[in-house]
Amino acid sequence: MRNVWILARREFSHYFISPLAYVVSFFLFLILGVVFYGTLSIGFAFGQVDPDGRVLIPWMIWILVLAIVPVLTMRLIADEQRTGTLELLLTSPVRDWELVLGKWLGSFGFLCLLLAATWVYPLILHRMTEPGIDQGVLVSAYLGLMLMVGAMLAIGLLASTVLPNPLWVPPVVWGVVLLSIIIGTTGGTNEFARQIGFFERYQSFFRGVIQLSDAVYYISLTVLCLFLSAQVIQARRWR
Repeated sequence: MRNVWILARREFSHYFISPLAYVVSFFLFLILGVVFYGTLSIGFAFGQVDPDGRVLIPWMIWILVLAIVPVLTMRLIADEQRTGTLELLLTSPVRDWELVLGKWLGSFGFLCLLLAATWVYPLILHRMTEPGIDQGVLVSAYLGLMLMVGAMLAIGLLASTVLPNPLWVPPVVWGVVLLSIIIGTTGGTNEFARQIGFFERYQSFFRGVIQLSDAVYYISLTVLCLFLSAQVIQARRWR
């Protein structure tokens, strides 16, 4: 596991020596700040919106899906291949699964840091309301969001591993998410279609109910995508 932590630390540190982390963070907090101020000054002031710490989570989900995750994952493997540094990594004493897991952990750690920073908005709301917001529901919603982000990163990492051009990664991630939305919302009475809906599985977390089956769904999807990414890299190593 030593190689995994070295790669994860390298990946995590890379975000803070490049403009990417600062651009992504500014973009996220700019939108959330505007939405939070508008909701606070208009919705809460006129009693149109109940004080709820989860008010920004739908916005965070779409910002992560449409912008942040595709941007972060497009450089994980595809950019290494484009710049030629992937060959150096493949010839180093690093196993394929260590490379994949280290890359994923570094990006996941960075996103978890961003999510932790967004907790400032519920804390502000908690201080401004009496008796405060429901912290249990908020913790459940954030836990589900972390699991969802981990799965999204794994999907993007798999796309970055398969595709030779980093610019192809975001459309693939968007396509996978869009397909999941279509399956989940148009499944009708088909229970299987609803069960594999990427966002359908998050609803219980958002309501404050932590179900083991939903957590297993996101964890299994993450593990599957990381496993497939390692297999693709292994096949590339022996070309």
